[in-house]
Amino acid sequence: MKEKSGQKTAIIVGAGVGGVATAARLAKAGFKVTVFEKNEFTGGRCSLIHHAGYRFDQGPSLLLLPHLFHEAFHDLDTSLEAEGVEFMKCEPNYNLWFSDGESFELSTDVSRMKDEVEKWEGKDGFERYLGFLQEAHRHYELSVTHVLKKNYTSLFSMARPSFLRHLLALHPFESIYSRASKYFWTERLRRVFTFGSMYMGMSPFDAPGTYSLLQYTELAEGIWYPKGGFHSVIAALVRVGERYGVTYRLSTSVSSIQLSPNSRRATGVVLDSGEVISADIVIVNADLVYAYNNLLPQSSKAASLQKRSASCSSISFYWAMNRTIPELTTHNIFLADDYRESFDDIFKKQLIPSQPSFYVNVPSRIDPAAAPEGKDGIVVLVPVGHLLDEKEGSGIKVESKQDWEAMVTKARETVFSTIEARTGAQDLQGALVKEIVNTPQSWKDVFNLDKGAILGLSHSFFNVLSFRPSTKHSSIDRLHFVGASTHPGTGVPIVLAGSKITSDQVLDVFGMEKPWGRSVKKKAKVKKIDKVHALPMLSNFHIAWLTLVFVMVMAALRFDVLEGLGEGVWR
Repeated sequence: MKEKSGQKTAIIVGAGVGGVATAARLAKAGFKVTVFEKNEFTGGRCSLIHHAGYRFDQGPSLLLLPHLFHEAFHDLDTSLEAEGVEFMKCEPNYNLWFSDGESFELSTDVSRMKDEVEKWEGKDGFERYLGFLQEAHRHYELSVTHVLKKNYTSLFSMARPSFLRHLLALHPFESIYSRASKYFWTERLRRVFTFGSMYMGMSPFDAPGTYSLLQYTELAEGIWYPKGGFHSVIAALVRVGERYGVTYRLSTSVSSIQLSPNSRRATGVVLDSGEVISADIVIVNADLVYAYNNLLPQSSKAASLQKRSASCSSISFYWAMNRTIPELTTHNIFLADDYRESFDDIFKKQLIPSQPSFYVNVPSRIDPAAAPEGKDGIVVLVPVGHLLDEKEGSGIKVESKQDWEAMVTKARETVFSTIEARTGAQDLQGALVKEIVNTPQSWKDVFNLDKGAILGLSHSFFNVLSFRPSTKHSSIDRLHFVGASTHPGTGVPIVLAGSKITSDQVLDVFGMEKPWGRSVKKKAKVKKIDKVHALPMLSNFHIAWLTLVFVMVMAALRFDVLEGLGEGVWR
């Protein structure tokens, strides 16, 4: 790698969202950055599939937490608008279809939500909905401040008073389902407001209550779709990085991380071709479990990571239809009647449920360019178990045989029949002209995802914060990580936030300035009418003291009045 005199060099393994964002940040900070990617495209799961005028998002098809995307581009001295990226708001957020013929519409429109909630929960149901939203908002704000923007390098990191004082308010020891049950009294709405745990590849009966923040961002900020597909965001980050000097080497696989003779420092990478590329620092954006088990010497850490609980996988269909399917909106959810049992089939048996829940996306509803005129492209995601690891010592107990060919057939038939029965759409299979399928095995083969788990490691309490794999290797210097299975966690906006944490940590290694975080705008003078005059917050001690004083004063006043007016006044 050629670089300016004294210029630091960095290698990034993998061109997923975490890799391209970190590359752009480090290049802006002054590094000469080279990104190696095994596939011929960038974005990893945030890539596109094209077929005869149809465009499909291979992975994510909806965008949440838009402010994290705006922040990333702002840090790089540009903006989404300047890079030609347009976010389009999806309204309503979803249509949820039930087997009894009923449907529920999730929306950021408060008046619509009032009608929808009161239809099932009565007049006081909307007030309880607002209570749920208030709690989810608290989870959201606390998580952004204390999780997404801070690193947790050891157990002592969790001992910060600023974090501990909010721990119980995050409800990490209760499930999303149990928290929702306190606000929604019908089983229908408990399902409506908990299915989102699948964004993390977890059952709502296991996912910590903290993650109701996902429902909050959808209901308060909305769901968005980048015009041209989700990859338009990644492509913009790649362009920005290239302007700062990032070099991308696609279709180039890394076989191992090169280490110093004492194995205490990363010094570069070895390519499949045998070529050795040296650098001052290495950042791995490949799947974390894969990296520890395939790019580094075998260790107890590698074995322990494989034993950790992983997220689910999916059978994903990409269907080119010869006509539009007007009964479907942009985002559709079909929930199983046997709600809890369906999650148990996924997470305890690692199979497809006997009656699966699934998600259907029709991108051409919001972006007509996603399909030829008068036709629809449909993406279907059916959550299923991840691949079973039968290797001795893996820690995974094999409870059932996985026949993926049979499960794909079952998924396809179930999706067609369920959509037709619940929406009134007809002859979907007759309208299908091309099908492309991703299975747990293809997720593993194409993207090196351990067990084909599409969202990396699980987000149970002992898989987050200081318990989640660190952004820096514990014993190898100059080796860092970014991606779904490391802190702060999975999901495109979360990984994007993680790229800033990792980049900051890398710059700290070299004592380099962080060229972001400062506002480019001059602080506006606050007008008198806009000044905040909040009442001072009182501690519990002060409240108790004031209560005691109040009681004593009232008692004294009552005694004086009795003395002056006589007891008859008080009878």
